[in-house]
Amino acid sequence: MSAEQANGTQPDAVSGTAQGTGAQSGASPSYEEASARVEAIIRRLDSGEASLNETLELVKEGKVLIELCAQELSAVGKALEELRLDELVARLEREASA
Repeated sequence: MSAEQANGTQPDAVSGTAQGTGAQSGASPSYEEASARVEAIIRRLDSGEASLNETLELVKEGKVLIELCAQELSAVGKALEELRLDELVARLEREASA
């Protein structure tokens, strides 16, 4: 059993070092970190080199990260809706042409 298997982490598909999700370390990763990790997970799964157990763990981790990304995108979308940027732009254009 490898050190990664013993402590419940998987080797990072990019660097080969052990990496868990932010939930395991207590801090949530940023959208950018989560997105990059999902891409690394996809590359690892696409390689066909992951064992059955590693595949299961990667899919679980990916699901959590994708949900986090979806929540972040939703929050940003709502914030943009609140700003009503298109209304502001239209008003500024009207004022500029007047």
